[in-house]
Amino acid sequence: MVNRPEIIVEARNLAYHYPGEEATSFPALSGINVAVYRGEYLALIGPNGSGKTTLLKLFNALLVPSDGEVRVEGVSTIDEVEIPRIRRICGMIFQNPDNQLVATTVEEDIAFGLENLALPSAEIRQRVGEVARMLNLEHLLQQPPHLLSGGEKQRVAIAGVLAMQPGCILMDEPTAMLDTASRRDVNDMVRMLRQNHNIAVVHVTHFPEEAAFAERVIVLNQGRLVRQGPPKAVLTDLSLLHSLGLQSTAASELAALLREDGFELPSQLLHNRELVDSLCSLELKS
Repeated sequence: MVNRPEIIVEARNLAYHYPGEEATSFPALSGINVAVYRGEYLALIGPNGSGKTTLLKLFNALLVPSDGEVRVEGVSTIDEVEIPRIRRICGMIFQNPDNQLVATTVEEDIAFGLENLALPSAEIRQRVGEVARMLNLEHLLQQPPHLLSGGEKQRVAIAGVLAMQPGCILMDEPTAMLDTASRRDVNDMVRMLRQNHNIAVVHVTHFPEEAAFAERVIVLNQGRLVRQGPPKAVLTDLSLLHSLGLQSTAASELAALLREDGFELPSQLLHNRELVDSLCSLELKS
């Protein structure tokens, strides 16, 4: 008997209209059917205004559906009694970490959510210490968060969510305000958390190189799900991406141009190393 992956978040016929816009605009989301599986790394891409952030907020019960439903571990997000539990299961990381940092030291910030749960002091100290070691924050625990670098602030924000022991982390462009090195550090850390702790990750990103490392990519446009599948299938569909004003990875875009010039390259190249290896193989054959 084959074990099916466990669904942690599921949207069924989901639709959402922002209040006051019902009669004047298209819905922010319409007809969304999607499941997120435990331990899965899912990337959400799409043009600005396509509904990506709205979908994350619906997963986290910051918004409730206008139609259809969202279930988190089988519990509907419209059940107000269950909202605290839902938000513990689905922790959210925002684009600007300053929006999540509320305490005077890193240690207090990581502990903030745990204190709201009224956990015993010993358990709070244990959890804070564990995530601080995991994310290499031990040397920063007594530092004021506002003095940290952008990458360090984002690690603190992730630590605060991770201390709540979520089953799913919802990330709304968490690297958009970071430099290249900090962006790489955050992405490496998130992949480590997913692989080592079986945490699902739903990652909204404008960077195709980030989406390329997901297990599945979902494309939204004008509030509708227009494509989903493995990165190699979705991110090499350049006709779709370009029609939406999106780009693929630099390697995929360059490979397409080289094919137009007669280079016989594989059809689903995403990463720089794949492109280099393919070009070297052509050179050896010539």
